[in-house]
Amino acid sequence: MEKYILISSGRGPRECNLAVQLVLERILAEADQYAVQIETVEVEKIDGLPCSIVLKLTGREIGVFRDRWIGTICWICQSPFRPNHRRKNWFVELKDWYPAKSAAKLNLKDVQFKAMRSSGAGGQHVNKVSSAVRATHLPTGLMVQVMDTRSQLQNREIAVLRLEEQLMALEQLKKAAVENQHWMDQVAIERGNSKRIFFGHKFKEQ
Repeated sequence: MEKYILISSGRGPRECNLAVQLVLERILAEADQYAVQIETVEVEKIDGLPCSIVLKLTGREIGVFRDRWIGTICWICQSPFRPNHRRKNWFVELKDWYPAKSAAKLNLKDVQFKAMRSSGAGGQHVNKVSSAVRATHLPTGLMVQVMDTRSQLQNREIAVLRLEEQLMALEQLKKAAVENQHWMDQVAIERGNSKRIFFGHKFKEQ
């Protein structure tokens, strides 16, 4: 069993990025208690500090471990970078993360072919021979119709290539949507109603 979580400062100030680093260290320290293995999948840094981290969690107790962390984390501490700064509450948020799926290769078993008569100019051959091909990708409903040549076999091959092109374009649209959602997850965090609160430079929980 595996799960992914995102630790994000929501593009907050440098103190929030430091909080992301401190949360990561605490997560790694607590993981052994729950027999959870942690793998860092993605890290985005600003000025040497992480503003977002994606972690992969594996193990039998990842559900319990995840529940301890998902939500807003508050770190109450005088800024180590701006000693005279009045703000002392720094927030990060942990969210479930869903990685983008890689594009699946076209499986011919998922394609339904239907022979058709070509239309348009072409003389008697067009009227008598069903050389055109309609190919439908059943899982997605994508369909192409090919009558480029007088060979049904060649038209089938062309149809497969065009279906693959359409599937790739569809996957690109899905990937763009996922990446946009990931960006929104990184930028927007909930402040307040903290799941856990840590204090001071030693990041102790009370």
